[in-house]
Amino acid sequence: MRHIHCRNETGILPHDRQEYAFDWLLDTWHYIVPGLEFECAIGGATVIMSLSARALLVLVLLAAVVNIQAQQPAGVERAPVPDFSKVEIKTTRLADDFYTLEGQGGTISVLTGPDGVLLVDSQFAPLTEKLVTAIRKISDRPIRFLVNTHVHGDHTGGNENFAKLGVLVFSRDQLRARLEHPAPGPDGSPGKPAPPGAWPVVTYDGPVTIHVNGEDVHLIPIRNAHTDGDTLISFPGHDILAVGDYFRSTGYPYVDLTSGGTLAGLLVGLDDTIGRTGPATKIIPGHGPIADRAALIAQRDMVIAVRDRVAMLVSQGKSLEQVIAAKPTASFDTQVPQSAQTAERFIRWLYTEVKSAQR
Repeated sequence: MRHIHCRNETGILPHDRQEYAFDWLLDTWHYIVPGLEFECAIGGATVIMSLSARALLVLVLLAAVVNIQAQQPAGVERAPVPDFSKVEIKTTRLADDFYTLEGQGGTISVLTGPDGVLLVDSQFAPLTEKLVTAIRKISDRPIRFLVNTHVHGDHTGGNENFAKLGVLVFSRDQLRARLEHPAPGPDGSPGKPAPPGAWPVVTYDGPVTIHVNGEDVHLIPIRNAHTDGDTLISFPGHDILAVGDYFRSTGYPYVDLTSGGTLAGLLVGLDDTIGRTGPATKIIPGHGPIADRAALIAQRDMVIAVRDRVAMLVSQGKSLEQVIAAKPTASFDTQVPQSAQTAERFIRWLYTEVKSAQR
């Protein structure tokens, strides 16, 4: 029997034989292997079935919609189901030799030049061919280096495919360890390791510099922020920072507690990043539009403000449900894109952190 885990961003995703992936609200990922028996925790229940690809797809779509509707407040717009065959790669030029690629998953940074191409993150495995095609439109040089910002599958899913093309993959020690030994699923079932070909070849736990294309690319560990394996990638010659998911310019921020992320680490990471920015610095977040220093400061201050509101409610003996009902994010909701889809997740995370700090 193959175990297919319905996981959210707090879990490690299976990497082998990915034929379908569904990106739901709140960053919930469903990986389906058609025609195989699977086990999936849906709405608190565990289901084991063996179905045809068509029947399985229909079942999971229905089950996931029911599960999302149960979790989301009335009136929330439902996210469409991604079809990788229909995903188009959007290329944005930031400089003559620097671009971003957006498809499905985390934003990819691309540094080009005579020495070859350096990438930040790899999105999902089914998109590799499209990504390579997009890269070939901006450079005919070989793709040489790939740096992972953190462990989640929408940033590392294409690692194995790029490695097969001869690309050297870099990451934090902790990221590789989690690809090799992922955390258990929400039902306690063992996590599925990534295939060895997806494991980064060069790992580090201190600052690293890659000298390529006339740029000194700095890989800077950000400790226990979104995960325990985050990296800030600095391109000082371009005044660009690629930060992965410890800063997002769409939706409320989120920390993956099961992968070693912490609120304290997130705030330290944001402070560190703010200290590296100037008035013209471009911030490439894991998700959302390119941002600036002011956006980093605003997000840090917002996290502190909502944390303090949640802490006050917890000190009054409020339950999680009561804290959510109090809407501690209300004053920020109109300023945060996709706030309706991500506010409750944000509050649940902060509540967990505040309660843990009180123990």
